[in-house]
Amino acid sequence: MRKVEVKPFNVQWFSMFEEEANKLHAIFDHQIIEIHHIGSTSVNGLKAKPIIDIMPVVRDINRIDELNKAMVTIGYEPKGENGISERRYFQKGGENRTHHVHVYESGNPEVERHLAFRDYLRVYPDIAKKYGDLKEELSQFFPYDIESYIKGKEQLAQEIENKAVAWYLDSRV
Repeated sequence: MRKVEVKPFNVQWFSMFEEEANKLHAIFDHQIIEIHHIGSTSVNGLKAKPIIDIMPVVRDINRIDELNKAMVTIGYEPKGENGISERRYFQKGGENRTHHVHVYESGNPEVERHLAFRDYLRVYPDIAKKYGDLKEELSQFFPYDIESYIKGKEQLAQEIENKAVAWYLDSRV
């Protein structure tokens, strides 16, 4: 059973992203348009589960399944869409997960949503702190219950996301 652990921010998360992004660039090659560090480990100062979330944006999502074997060779488990249409998802580390890769095709609205959430928390550290504190508290209440942990942060995460998307769209005008 996987333990839900929220850790203080670790500056090494940025270099862990860079190292893995280089491996993914080699595999995705000409399919990749850009690659982003997303999720809580991408926000300076934010407490997080120490799992690096990576979002490659690609030219053709349907070509990604052809790369499953290559992803396995660097330690990833292909999970297909894993509940989100038009996404390809990979996990690394088994029960001691270290990385998640969320692949989207360019133009998918999920790309903007993830970037908005990340960038909003980077600009508003007080909101990031509130979110991190809640995650830490929930991890202590539900150390072996990931579903309750996720449900417990759902409302605040949705409020932040709604504000973040509006802010992100306004900032691009």
